[in-house]
Amino acid sequence: MSLASARSWLQAARPLAAGNLVPPLVFGASLAAGGGDEGSSWGVPFSWGGLALALGFGLLDQLFIVFTNDTADAEADAQNQHPTWASGGSRVIPEGRLSRAAVGFAAGLSALLLMGYGLAAARATGRLAWLGLTAAAIGLLVAYSLPPLRLSYRGHGEWLQGLGVGGVLPLVGFTAQGAPWTALSPLSLLGAVLLGYAGNLTTSIPDHAADVAANKRSYAARRGPLRATRDSALCITLAALTTPLVVPDASIAHAAAVAFIACALVLPSVLGALRGKPVGRHVVLRHGAAISALFLGWAALGWLS
Repeated sequence: MSLASARSWLQAARPLAAGNLVPPLVFGASLAAGGGDEGSSWGVPFSWGGLALALGFGLLDQLFIVFTNDTADAEADAQNQHPTWASGGSRVIPEGRLSRAAVGFAAGLSALLLMGYGLAAARATGRLAWLGLTAAAIGLLVAYSLPPLRLSYRGHGEWLQGLGVGGVLPLVGFTAQGAPWTALSPLSLLGAVLLGYAGNLTTSIPDHAADVAANKRSYAARRGPLRATRDSALCITLAALTTPLVVPDASIAHAAAVAFIACALVLPSVLGALRGKPVGRHVVLRHGAAISALFLGWAALGWLS
């Protein structure tokens, strides 16, 4: 493999996308090991090996996601004349760096590796939950990006991302720590699902024009970028307000501090949307920072409480 080819594959892998997957995995680990070195109330001490196991799953899942989406969105990405680090895909197919067939093959290979990883994790840990989580991760993306459902184009794919980022990934982090599922309250994931949903709304904003041209019914294409900005900020704010449910043992002051940081980050977007101010690319950065701040803030509260 030449250096140019290696660079193209690195570009296709989109390392920055790890910022969307790592925080939910870390958050899930904190739900299982909320007692720090003393162990949680279920007797499960924090395991660095468990966290590494979850991050390995996340790495393969990321490759499957970015390669699949690049393949499925090739036409829409080609119409995006103003791509950014957060929109327009990796650009390797529109720029002719890699063929669509090659990226599609890489997506299929990543799916096989992810299935193998889930099977190996299930055998090594004796927990069949790994099989269900792996199937869910693959199934949600297939329904989101590929025929016959292809909900990212038909509309309402944001619900699938909410379940994947806010449900599956935290459960991967939780399961990798060895904690029993019976110890986990569904309310702990309510805010996380809202954040996953908000993340999809946020990333649809800079792709608005290209999605409309490609007849891709993303949230911003259906409702407009101003509405997407407002609703994304609303979901993030609602998620922040669930902090006492997510981390019930946290002090009021600490929970309020985490919620305040996230709300402060999205407040300018809300004010701008209410005034009808044109949406800038900074919205993606601020909302993404707010989402990560909540996931990691909840994790910190879980370990400190």
